[in-house]
Amino acid sequence: MPALKKIALTITSAALLSGFVLSPAAAADKDTSDDKQPKPPSTMSSLGGEQLGKAGTQVNLGPGAPVLPKKLSGRSWIVADAESGDVLAAHNSHWRLPPASTLKMLFADTVLPALQPTTLAHKVTENELSGVGEGSSLVGIKEDHTYTVHDLWLGVFLRSGNDAVHVLSEMYGGVQKTVDAMQAHAEELQALDTVVVSPDGYDAPRQVSSAYDLTLIARSGLQKKDFREYAATASADFPGEKKKGKKRESFEISNTNRLITGDIGVDPYQGIAGVKNGYTTHAGNTFTGVAERNGKVLLVTVMNPSAEESHAVYKEAAHLLDWGFAASGKVTPVGQLVPPRSLDTGTGIGGKGATPAAGAVQGPGGQAEATHASASNGSSGVGTALAIIGGLLVVLAAAVFLVNRRWPMAGRTRQTETDAAETAATAAETKDAEDTGKAGKSAEDTGEAGKSAEDTGEAGKDVEDAGKDVKGDSEGAGATASAAPTDKS
Repeated sequence: MPALKKIALTITSAALLSGFVLSPAAAADKDTSDDKQPKPPSTMSSLGGEQLGKAGTQVNLGPGAPVLPKKLSGRSWIVADAESGDVLAAHNSHWRLPPASTLKMLFADTVLPALQPTTLAHKVTENELSGVGEGSSLVGIKEDHTYTVHDLWLGVFLRSGNDAVHVLSEMYGGVQKTVDAMQAHAEELQALDTVVVSPDGYDAPRQVSSAYDLTLIARSGLQKKDFREYAATASADFPGEKKKGKKRESFEISNTNRLITGDIGVDPYQGIAGVKNGYTTHAGNTFTGVAERNGKVLLVTVMNPSAEESHAVYKEAAHLLDWGFAASGKVTPVGQLVPPRSLDTGTGIGGKGATPAAGAVQGPGGQAEATHASASNGSSGVGTALAIIGGLLVVLAAAVFLVNRRWPMAGRTRQTETDAAETAATAAETKDAEDTGKAGKSAEDTGEAGKSAEDTGEAGKDVEDAGKDVKGDSEGAGATASAAPTDKS
């Protein structure tokens, strides 16, 4: 018996010791944040470059390049040059995630060109507000009240108002028509991770996008003057309730993009010029921003950071922008933002042959009462950023220059394009002078100077009309005509 008892005690002690040794390790594994966070899919799209299809952080640091910011907690993020399209660094950038209200960028890029002029007034009906999701972010639109298109877009961009989105969708032809148009436009932009179910970004089954796609969409939207102005607006007056016998009052709305307006713990970002933020309980916080410093324009998207600190999505976006400006020229790009399918830039990564999207006639931008982010509120360089991104250029005889300026070809610098433009302009002036001399000699010889002058005037008008046609075509090339309980952007 003593021998058996000794054996029993030994076995019991070993079992207890194993439990003490193994239990803490198992508990530690169970509590790790990695286990709490979902993993990116093993295979993702490699559109834009092979590295962009890989899971985890992708960056190619060169000599003197700063290291990436520490403690980035976004499930997916990307930093890219808005003009060249170079992706400087990325993290799971093709991971398809719920976009929340950042999807409103696609809504605006699709619908905004078709609803012109912005002074167009519309009386809201009860039916137009019936489809707004419960707990949605609202700007405060009232049925039986009249609003201009300009008012409604301010409600979309500043307050992320789903009520404004639904009214504009009905003006466009209905919610389903809007969703279909948004999906078609996403495919034209090669935002192929995106599936549109609701026009406002409110959580819906199967509705997803990616950091890569949202950056493509923002880049397209920023080609449009009124999109840029709405996105950069810090505050504006919005029409209030109309009471019988009294003048209609207004109330101020402020942009919920904290890198524009600031907040406790977040300063306005120097050089910020938009674009859009979002939040739902399913998507978490999402944000796409654009900023300019010293002539360099960067785009950043951050999706669903896990950090519990207040305004983590803005802080991480700001850190990535800081890194991007410091790293520019010191890193090898990990990929490219591809151009729309209808544009052929000669890079081999875009598509060719698609029909340019319809309805891209440009209207006036935001009106005088809107306040834009500026150096006075801590954001400098906004005007420069807006001008650079928008490609506000004189239309030259070669329309290709304008297209390449907006969707630059790989390896082609701004200076090269400028030199080419100047050379073309000089050649055109020389040719004009030569032709003028010949025309003068001909008039002198034939005695028909008056007729020649008349013909010259008509030719000038033809050139002017041709220039207008080129401008219209180039601007039209980039645009097409388990729900969570809360959606606050």
